[in-house]
Amino acid sequence: MAVAQNSDGQGKGGLGRVFVVALPYLWLVLFFVAPFFIIFKISLSDTAIALPPYTPVFEGFGAIQDFVSQLDIENYIFLTDDPLYVKAYLSSLRIAAISTMLLLLIGYPIALAMARASASIRPTLVMMVILPFWTSFLIRVYAWIGILKPDGLLTLLLQAVGLMGPEDQVQIFRTDTAVFIGIVYSYLPFMVLPLYAALEKMDNTLLEAANDLGCPPLKAFWRITFPLSLPGVIAGSMICFIPITGEFVIPDLLGGADTLMIGKTLWTEFFGNRDWPLASAVAVILLILLVIPIMIFQNQQKKVA
Repeated sequence: MAVAQNSDGQGKGGLGRVFVVALPYLWLVLFFVAPFFIIFKISLSDTAIALPPYTPVFEGFGAIQDFVSQLDIENYIFLTDDPLYVKAYLSSLRIAAISTMLLLLIGYPIALAMARASASIRPTLVMMVILPFWTSFLIRVYAWIGILKPDGLLTLLLQAVGLMGPEDQVQIFRTDTAVFIGIVYSYLPFMVLPLYAALEKMDNTLLEAANDLGCPPLKAFWRITFPLSLPGVIAGSMICFIPITGEFVIPDLLGGADTLMIGKTLWTEFFGNRDWPLASAVAVILLILLVIPIMIFQNQQKKVA
């Protein structure tokens, strides 16, 4: 009886483990793989004045041959022929790369200071970093409009301290500079937290040993601190770079007509032009471009492990 009970218990435990392992894969299939194939199918369709605004529409397995025969890749060909979309992709990658570098340059000193602070105040510092998340993302971006517009708070502050004349105004709003400011402000916690997690686990006795052996602080940083924090650097960079590439809200609210990003172009095709097949093709290409840094990150994680 005891053996039977033990075997039954192991069987239940095995089913539980299978369920725990299968659940993330099921979630991935339902909310990533399935939507991706739907978007991919729409990208192979043609625009139509109908509901839904594309053809062909899947009407059953009996007509599957006719359905497949109507699919084509003309939307992808159009993307390569029109320089607008190529420029939008390149501009998005450029803005995302520059923003990620700025985030790293600003976030690393913050994370390093947090990691080297007293253990009693570290929770408070972490709370201060995540405090902006308590306010709506959209409201925080709108707040920068009031700061950066020509007659906004920044202009009034510079006039008050005498750095600008009464008639002068700061011309930052509706430029790429305003977009960079909004992106860096909004995504800074996503860079600081992975860096802090990596730096907080570092053994500080390594720096003490380097100091005892006469190693200058700057050299010790590049030879010890930075290499040990590299997983946090890669994680923070990927977490920021990937969503920034497809960012829509910040360039739409803070950027100007010359600010070209693929997220803004994608929204225009979907809701402005109602060209769902072309917009889906744009989304598929964007996803492929973002898979590359994800693969780089995964390979780096395997090397670290």
